[in-house]
Amino acid sequence: MRAYVLHPEIRGEPARRDPALRLAEAVSLATALPDLTVAGAEVVRLPRAQPGTLFGKGKVAELKDRLAEAGAGLVLIDGPVTPVQQRNLEKEWGVKLLDRTGLILEIFANRARTREGVMQVELAALSYQRTRLVRAWTHLERQRGGFGFVGGPGETQKEADRRAIDEQVIRLKRQLDKVVRTRSLHRAARAKVPFPVVALAGYTNAGKSTLFNQITGADVLAQDMLFATLDPTMRGVRLPSGRTVIVSDTVGFISDLPPQLVAAFRATLEEVLEADLILHVRDIAHPETEEQAADVRAILADLGVDAAVPVFEVWNKLDLLDGEGRAALAAQAARRGGVFPVSAVTGEGVSAMLEAVSAALSDPVTPHRLHLPFAEARRRAWLHDQGVVAGERTGEDGWEMDLRWTARQEAAFRAL
Repeated sequence: MRAYVLHPEIRGEPARRDPALRLAEAVSLATALPDLTVAGAEVVRLPRAQPGTLFGKGKVAELKDRLAEAGAGLVLIDGPVTPVQQRNLEKEWGVKLLDRTGLILEIFANRARTREGVMQVELAALSYQRTRLVRAWTHLERQRGGFGFVGGPGETQKEADRRAIDEQVIRLKRQLDKVVRTRSLHRAARAKVPFPVVALAGYTNAGKSTLFNQITGADVLAQDMLFATLDPTMRGVRLPSGRTVIVSDTVGFISDLPPQLVAAFRATLEEVLEADLILHVRDIAHPETEEQAADVRAILADLGVDAAVPVFEVWNKLDLLDGEGRAALAAQAARRGGVFPVSAVTGEGVSAMLEAVSAALSDPVTPHRLHLPFAEARRRAWLHDQGVVAGERTGEDGWEMDLRWTARQEAAFRAL
């Protein structure tokens, strides 16, 4: 399908981001959908938003000609569109129309792979759809009678559809509660294994999955595409200190993320909430990298990330900068501290970043002597797997073990 992308710039409204760059981001969102070709894109400057059609009559007619010329069957408007505006514009232009929220929902629905991800998308889509019943069906103005027991007009079809959506939402939420409980059990099981969690977070297309692959040697989908990763992926990694950590790759953030998705994907982002350290991956070569970083920080705060959790900024895509730009970046990172310029593609700077992660997660090691009966061979094997056994002697009724472990490892051992 051929799509035409419009970014409305309304005079008098504060524009925190450059309209041309916002349009480019919207085009990238559009190309993230398969079987969709962007036939054209433009910034539309408006004196004010019209309540019925968003654009004025003259602009609506002008755009209609342009859409016909481009052969577009879909219009993507980078911003909020009311149900009434959507219905009127679709009728006037003879095309399907999606606003920014609808487009992001389409991408998420196309990309979700896990059962939880699919349910999260469906829940978000239902919440969005419920507000747009005015557009979605043609039969909504009709009245449908009851069973004939009581007179009266009965409920409207719109009310029936809204009730059906509400029932579906309740069913999905119950299923998701079970999934969340299962994830909680998995996290509790991981808590018994003394492996800290390092979460990769950042704006979409900042290179998180490429960095994840560079660190872990995994083969997670990493493309120059918005929202290439939706479902969280986790791998164990041995740090330079010999310490093992769990690294989690998460869904990318984006400005003006639909509120339905912030709520619906909260469970998916729980790995960030549970992290011992967060790597905030930034596309440092992007012209609006500071604005993107501000959006990520705002979403992390909205999610309720503990302020005590250390956050390292990873300035990715160093390979896209020239020598002068690299030098300036290195000087700036050195002044700020907790900042690591890297190239996830070439691996440049990744070792220094991992050394810092290793140092930040290094707990004090204390010696301990332990008597373990022969009947507890499984716990003995666990201690050897963790590499905390400094010495061991076999006695009459068990093992005498000299250990060197952290408080986290001791707590995990006691919980076995």
